[in-house]
Amino acid sequence: MSLPVTGFQLRDARSADLPRLLELEAMFPGDRLSARQFRHHLRSPRARLRVLENEGTIQGYALLLMRSNSRIARLYSIAVDPQARGTGAGRALLQDAFAQADEAACQRLRLEVRNDNAAAIALYLKAGCQQISLLPAYYADGCDALRFECRVSPGGTD
Repeated sequence: MSLPVTGFQLRDARSADLPRLLELEAMFPGDRLSARQFRHHLRSPRARLRVLENEGTIQGYALLLMRSNSRIARLYSIAVDPQARGTGAGRALLQDAFAQADEAACQRLRLEVRNDNAAAIALYLKAGCQQISLLPAYYADGCDALRFECRVSPGGTD
């Protein structure tokens, strides 16, 4: 999986990032991560919470979860500040999620996305992900979700 992106810095999230992570969450409808959930994921050895910075400002984050004894990683949440849309920030976060999953020896990545989020769906399709199911009324507001699965690396096997 390769999506060329430049100009951003990606790093592991820190506790000091919590206020900005909560600001990003507040920019999106429904199903938001709480401060408690973020703190849990910051401490969890099975989570990779990564932030994307541009000129010292966090413009997005991605949360990747891995289960022990599983070759499937789950992209649990990805968020980009609406002001940073169209800059490649989402693509950079997705590319980093693939790299983190590969580093953890995962072969596939799964995710759910609101079926009304056309930009994210286009990004996942462009990255080679395939829709594997429809999840009716998946989100708290009743919106359906599409579940996608992606191969982590072109040479990966099942």
